[in-house]
Amino acid sequence: MIYLDYNATAPIKPAVRAALMEAMERCGNPSSTHRFGRIARRHMDEARAWVATMVGVKPAQVIFTSGGTEANYLALHGIAASQIITSSIEHDSVLANSPMAQRLPVGRQGIVDFEAAAEILKNAPTGSLVSTMLVNNETGVIQPITEIARLAKFYGHKVHSDAVQAAGRLPLDFTELGVDALALSAHKIGGPPGVGALIVDEKLVLQAVQRGGGQEMNRRAGTENVIGIIGFGVASQLAADDMRDTPRLAALRDHLQQRLLDIAGDAAVVLGADAPRVANTLCIAMRGLSSETQVAAMDLAGIAVSAGSACSSGKVKASQVVRAMGYTDDVAGSVLRISLGWNTADEDIERCIENWQVLFERVQKHTSQAA
Repeated sequence: MIYLDYNATAPIKPAVRAALMEAMERCGNPSSTHRFGRIARRHMDEARAWVATMVGVKPAQVIFTSGGTEANYLALHGIAASQIITSSIEHDSVLANSPMAQRLPVGRQGIVDFEAAAEILKNAPTGSLVSTMLVNNETGVIQPITEIARLAKFYGHKVHSDAVQAAGRLPLDFTELGVDALALSAHKIGGPPGVGALIVDEKLVLQAVQRGGGQEMNRRAGTENVIGIIGFGVASQLAADDMRDTPRLAALRDHLQQRLLDIAGDAAVVLGADAPRVANTLCIAMRGLSSETQVAAMDLAGIAVSAGSACSSGKVKASQVVRAMGYTDDVAGSVLRISLGWNTADEDIERCIENWQVLFERVQKHTSQAA
């Protein structure tokens, strides 16, 4: 199998796996005061420091969670706000947890319409919470978070950003971004699933939404996932390697994109092609063939790709992100997301191109016969 679905989850890196195996040999609750508990606490504090370093904050600003979804939930429900405002292309963990929120529209390239956003933020009640992702999980399009945050702060609002797809792909400096809270997830950067973090401003008042203990400085109750947190810490150290790998991934992605467009011509659409994107992501629509059929066909060929977000219990449906960008269902229902990462090789891309071409030519033949 060739794995090209890093935006869903990245393979665990060897150094992370080794750290996890070692951690599983130990026992101890980090809240216990005996030797075993103190050792667990020390390892967890070391991991917290590495996650903090990755985003340029103090360790005390890192709140460990069960993943990016919980980190987003904690921000949306733990930060007092008179109103919630999100973009229309957020991950479901934001949209589903803010059903009454006002949505910021995006343009054809999937970037927040800044003029519309300025008007909405100007008229919103002071003390609203603006939640806008840094990198879209389906298209890889980068949002101008610094500018959005500056505008929101001007009108007296707080800002949260889902940065799950940005870690290891963009330089992350919490202060420069200008946000009050930032969500991260370990398994997007070669760490284990089931652990993430919410990074918060030192002055932010955050109410715990999960109660029952004093863990995470009284901001998130429940015994910490020490083993997962240790893996997260190692993956955070290695995120710098991913950043150095960006030129290679960009070259592979651009080659893949150009070859697919050469094959399909006007029958294919690359989403966000003219917008700033992270180097590893290609979202392309093959008109005339559903996303579900494409994913299944590529899987049978031994290539793992996805249809937009992979966080809906295996369901494949027309992309709401692509719809929000102004495309009709013939495009939104036929998108394929191909995402690369640390273990992607040149031959993986060539195999992907070959099999996508076979699939495209089969569709074209069927269409011509039907006509």
